[in-house]
Order: sequence, then structure tokens, then C-alpha cells
Amino acid sequence: MAIRLAESNYGSSRIHLLRVTKQQGRHDMREIRLSIRFEGDFAAAHIQGDNRKILPADTMKNTAYALARQHSIEPLEDFGLHLIEHFLTYNPQVTRVLIKASESIWIRLPHGGKPHASAFARAGNEERTSLLSGSREGTQVRAGIDNLIVLKTTNAAFEDFKKDPYTTLQDEEECILSTVIRADWLYTEEAAEFGPLWHGVRQMLLETFAEHHSQSLQHTLYAMGEAILNNFENVGEIHLSLPSRQFHLADLAPLGMDNPGTVFLPVDEPHATIETTLKKG
Repeated sequence: MAIRLAESNYGSSRIHLLRVTKQQGRHDMREIRLSIRFEGDFAAAHIQGDNRKILPADTMKNTAYALARQHSIEPLEDFGLHLIEHFLTYNPQVTRVLIKASESIWIRLPHGGKPHASAFARAGNEERTSLLSGSREGTQVRAGIDNLIVLKTTNAAFEDFKKDPYTTLQDEEECILSTVIRADWLYTEEAAEFGPLWHGVRQMLLETFAEHHSQSLQHTLYAMGEAILNNFENVGEIHLSLPSRQFHLADLAPLGMDNPGTVFLPVDEPHATIETTLKKG
């Protein structure tokens, strides 16, 4: 029976680094995590045990450190493009490089009513993300957000949904709407202003969530994606994944008290997850 190598890739994962940029009287820092994958001509390593076309994963890690010394890692997308260019230039056996990166968000500590020059606090679990796929024919760049928790206490409802014999959920004319924004979007050009674009998209996602009169999480998800595609010319598509964070009204009747939408209990599991991809054209 004939056996062939249908596809293969390899790489280095969980590359973690902190880069500090020092200026007179001020330090800036970025913390990122990377994974690097190679696709290409690696059949000999699998079939004959011939490693002459295998650049060690340890070298990939070292390259990330070296390029972080030579280049800024802000924005993530530009740093990923530097890595792709380097690997494709020096590795003819590699046909495609994939870079997945995330950045932890840090903010400056207050000091005397001003942001501190060199002390920081982690801003929750939110991460800035990027995913780049580069070959000698071109590069595809995606940026994104993960673990951005949002909540609003009005302008949200969930009514007139389909019901069957197993449905117990009641219509809610007004409810708490909370989710964890996970979004990534595709740029239509390789040389965009990635930093300002990321901050602009993030801000519009938050503003749309806050102001939209939601009839469901699906309704708000579509409005958020639509706002991005209508307002950012060089974003060609956006993928959104919004899990529903539930808060149920606490039953205080056994305590002899009413509860006019004041005390709520969080429900962690199970939860609904709504995903969609919106594209232009």
C-alpha cells in the first residue's frame, strides 16, 4: 500500500518575552507570547531521517529574541512581518511561515496624579492578538482582541424566541447583557498603520456594544461587526465570538424582600456562545 506525506509543519510554541525600551526619565515595556510554524519541504526528515532541511525550533526561539533586540515589537503585526521576512529569506526549504502572537495589556501606575514613568499594572486578562501567514507570494495579516469582558445593565432584551416543550427560559424585556469579546479581523493590505487601527477597532467595538439597543447577543454581535466594516476601509472581514455571561435575578422572596432588578447572581456554566464572520462584498 502506497503511503505519502500529505502535509507537515513544525515550529516553536510558547515563546515568551518582555521588551523594555528605556528613554531619559521614562521606560516603555511590552510583554508578548509567540508561536512560529513552518510549512515546506520536510519530507526527507520524516521518511529518511535526513535533518538537513530542518531549522531547529530552538533557533526559531533564538531568532525571536534576536529580532526583538533589533526591532520594536510594537505593533505586533510589524514584528511578525519582520520574523516572516527573516525566515523566508534564509530558509529556501520553507514555503510558508505562520506567526501567532498575543500581547498582555499593561497600564502605568498612578504616581502623584500622573502616570508613573516605570511602574505598571496588568490590565486584567485582555490580550491583543495577531495571526500572520506569509509566503513568497504575499502575507495575510489578522489582528484581534481576546478576553475583553464587557457588561451593560440596560438597552438589552431577549424576547419572542422559539420555544418547545423543554424551554424554561422566560422572556426578558430588560436584562443584563455581558460577554467576553473575542474578535479578529483581516486587513486588506500588508502595510497598514496597525497600531492606530487596532485601537480604533477596539474603541468602536466597545462603543457599539454600549450604545446598541440589543434584542439578543446575535443582534449586538452583528451590529459590532457591521460598524467595523462600515468604518474601516482596510478591514475586509471580521470574526466575532461572544459567549453569554449570565446574571440571573436573585429570588429574595424567601427572605421576605422584593428584588426590583437590584441583586443578580452570576451563572458561569453552561453558557451560550455566538460566533459569526462578516465580510465586505
